[in-house]
Amino acid sequence: MKKTFHTLTLSALFLIVAISSHGEEKKYEDIRKHKSCKLCGMSRETYSYSRVLLVYNNGTSTGTCSIRCAALDLALNMGRRTDSIMVADYNSRNLIDAEKAYWVIGGSKQGTMATRGKWAFTGKDQARRFMAKNGGAPGTFHDALKASFEDLYSDLKLFMEESAKLPKD
Repeated sequence: MKKTFHTLTLSALFLIVAISSHGEEKKYEDIRKHKSCKLCGMSRETYSYSRVLLVYNNGTSTGTCSIRCAALDLALNMGRRTDSIMVADYNSRNLIDAEKAYWVIGGSKQGTMATRGKWAFTGKDQARRFMAKNGGAPGTFHDALKASFEDLYSDLKLFMEESAKLPKD
């Protein structure tokens, strides 16, 4: 009887682990397909909380580490339509529709690939809690996209100024 109970318990635990692993596997399927950001080379697993997945209408997809790199990819592929733009929920790291996400722009938490952060959340309450702790302002996907292009100029200018101070090779 004891042996049967232990066998059933182990079988149940194995099943739970298998189901959980399958959920995690599916959750990060895009990271397995796009391990590093196409534009900057950063690990999308490391930045799983800010990653973006762009799916174009011809069936191709691009994985980026952030909305900043996604904005660049969208600009480089301006003639192509997207079927979907998915962004990671900051807390759960699950991919969600970028248009439906609640965005926080700015605040004390530095962004991925940009000085100013742009973070996506599944729910409005999550975004509010983040803002209460870190500052920032609510926005839409298009606000975050616009901020990405604005920040690109600022960040490039800063980089160029710092590069000019380095000794010439």
